[in-house]
Amino acid sequence: MATLWNKGIEADGLVEEFTVGNDRVLDLRLARYDIMGSKAHIRMLESIGLLDKEELTALLGALDGIAASVEDGSFVLEPDVEDIHSQVELLLTRRLGEIGKKIHSGRSRNDQVLVDIKLFLRDELLAVRDEVHKLFAVLQELSEKHKEVLLPGYTHAQIAMPSSFGLWFGAYAEALVSDVCMLHGAYKVVNSNPLGSGAGYGVSFPLDREMTTELLGFAVPDYNSVAAQLGRGKVEKCVASAVGSVALTLNKFASDCCMYMSPNFGFIKFPDALTTGSSIMPHKKNPDVWEVMRARCNRIMAVENEISLMCSNMPHGYHRDYQLLKDVLFPALESMHECLRMAAFMLEHIEVNGHILDNPIYNYMFTVEEVNSRVLAGVPFRDAYRQVGEEVNEGRFEYRPGCHSERAKRVEESHHLLASDLGHTHIGSIGNLCNDKIALRMEQELEW
Repeated sequence: MATLWNKGIEADGLVEEFTVGNDRVLDLRLARYDIMGSKAHIRMLESIGLLDKEELTALLGALDGIAASVEDGSFVLEPDVEDIHSQVELLLTRRLGEIGKKIHSGRSRNDQVLVDIKLFLRDELLAVRDEVHKLFAVLQELSEKHKEVLLPGYTHAQIAMPSSFGLWFGAYAEALVSDVCMLHGAYKVVNSNPLGSGAGYGVSFPLDREMTTELLGFAVPDYNSVAAQLGRGKVEKCVASAVGSVALTLNKFASDCCMYMSPNFGFIKFPDALTTGSSIMPHKKNPDVWEVMRARCNRIMAVENEISLMCSNMPHGYHRDYQLLKDVLFPALESMHECLRMAAFMLEHIEVNGHILDNPIYNYMFTVEEVNSRVLAGVPFRDAYRQVGEEVNEGRFEYRPGCHSERAKRVEESHHLLASDLGHTHIGSIGNLCNDKIALRMEQELEW
């Protein structure tokens, strides 16, 4: 097998197979980033006199050709080539002879892997951010569209107080704002340049690491060469934590949807084509999409812990254990993209039940409203609470919304209670969703 570290002795086949594992397949995702890093590196090598201009021109041209094959899908890792770095160098050497061998001067495969992964993760975080933003927009639109439709709120899985579809959709929109904050934090950790740190202790060439930092668009270099290598595992953990935050939001929303789709609730529904049936029960419309999404998000949230355990007992410096980080993180990122896209797709077809409160089992969710109404009429809170409690226990509780207002007249005439009829006005209540302020927060958090 062609390896960058070959010293004339080939590894045993079983050892090779065991240590390489799935790395060759995952490495294909890094191809474009390996070429980006190599182009920046050789520009820097020419600037410090380790390449002449003709050699740089030839190498850049050859790398552009390899990059084109990556983009059109014809690039492959040959069967006897260990990884993406070896493949790129092998192709350069075939095309340019001795010039191709010069590309590795001043770097190790260690910092080469680090820069490839950071460039890859930087793009992945930006892609997740954009997908989160699209889902956010869908949720906000639904929140505004259904802001008057009341929805029972639950605590301890018991009917509690009035909520609304506007409040429910809007809650998950705002939760995504904090998720974008997490993604930004991970992006800042990722956005530093390890190139030039070598195997962790620098090299004896006068490398211009500020130049490669600028060429690759990193915010800063990893100044300390050892610290650059300490970033392996920590970078992946930060990304997993941020993506896990998004997964937690989706997990809870998926759980809500599974529950609300149940005929026992009947709060929402989706077209038949977006649900599945039973092999034996012809009436079933199962929430399989949301159930699978819930499980996928659980797996995504577990990745941070898996990375932590994988990296927890190694001294500083590179260890082959780190190779398995790609096995864990890369599939989780792909799953995250799929979950976000599917959630947005499903919500474009959601139907809400505007007559949930026709069912008398929800009458008691207005007990707090009645207590507050009596308090506004001058009854001390504890007395109002006791009075309403006694009425509930005796089966004679009846809520009359807005007993002293035009609201009561409208409700009496229409027999249909709206969110605005409850008179909730404070920030974040069903009568004051603040969706415009939440949208502004999101726009501010997206600026990175």
